[in-house]
Amino acid sequence: MIPAISPGTRAPARRRAGAHRQSLRWLAIQRNGGFTFAERPEVEAPDARIIWHADVDPGTMRVVANPIDRRHPDAIDPALLAPWLTIVRDGRCEHAVLSDGWHHIRIDVERGSLVAGKAVILHYQLSGVATVQPKLLPLRRLVDLCRTKRFALSLYPPDKRVDRWLLALRVHDAVQSGASQGEIATVLFGGDQEDGTVGRRSDSLRSRVRRLAVDARRLAGGGYRALMKRRDGSHTG
Repeated sequence: MIPAISPGTRAPARRRAGAHRQSLRWLAIQRNGGFTFAERPEVEAPDARIIWHADVDPGTMRVVANPIDRRHPDAIDPALLAPWLTIVRDGRCEHAVLSDGWHHIRIDVERGSLVAGKAVILHYQLSGVATVQPKLLPLRRLVDLCRTKRFALSLYPPDKRVDRWLLALRVHDAVQSGASQGEIATVLFGGDQEDGTVGRRSDSLRSRVRRLAVDARRLAGGGYRALMKRRDGSHTG
């Protein structure tokens, strides 16, 4: 007799299939660099508009945009946000970023539209406790931008890691150009190789350069996709 199969025995297979699909989806995102839209490389950074995929940018808010009377207190007129608004459409939704070049707010419009020429009311698709945490500050930023038409600096706390990232990028460029550790140390941290200033501190400086080179390789190898996640789980803008 063929034994009866417990209803629960198939669950692991479904989980494996689901995990496989999720893995394939993440690989597809990685192949695109982690973004939905990126400017041409020659565009200056303050003018560039990069729309990171929601799986990379944890602060991305999923919304539904329904038409509403412009006089309604909750109405948002996309035309008034046009100076900062960039939208890319695909088969699923509108991917939008509001940015002045230094600060950004990411939105995925899953239903409705921000390009229909109508005022809308946004319904925010928020849930959970841990999952919602990175989206709370971006939501405050969006509400404040809609009210004041500016990016409030008080809602963009500085990230202390940025200086190290910039140093790592400079080290990466220098290594790619063939510079030695001593040359990199001289340019980044001062001193004159000829008068021995760098020589007296060479061990510590070169150790620092080596650590930065490790950071640079990690970032260049795809680690840049984690830059928008703070260690405390919140979101950096």
